[in-house]
Amino acid sequence: MITAQVTDSAISAEALAAQVKSYAAGAVVTFSGDVRNHDQGKAVTSLNYEVHPSAQSVIQKITNEVCAKHEVINVAVAHRYGAIPIGESAFVVAVAAAHRGAAFAACNELVDRVKAE
Repeated sequence: MITAQVTDSAISAEALAAQVKSYAAGAVVTFSGDVRNHDQGKAVTSLNYEVHPSAQSVIQKITNEVCAKHEVINVAVAHRYGAIPIGESAFVVAVAAAHRGAAFAACNELVDRVKAE
């Protein structure tokens, strides 16, 4: 199962980890990019992400490409848009694989590529 979503609803690493969990997986790796209260020495009170019309298709494409490169079982990616309060997640990735190396590699590549692209 591979899912990628762009949403204005709250997202969490725990929810995505539960979604990808499998008896075939020996590893579940998650990443949660959370809104912090500072940026480059300045206070931050909230974050507001605008969504590009192609965001869903771009994140789905990246997710499919990364999954094809790594031996993963299940992957879930979610990027939130709109007003996101301090402490809440803006971007979450969960990867289940038989072994930790593949899970970490896929998770790391997903985070880097989505941020870059």
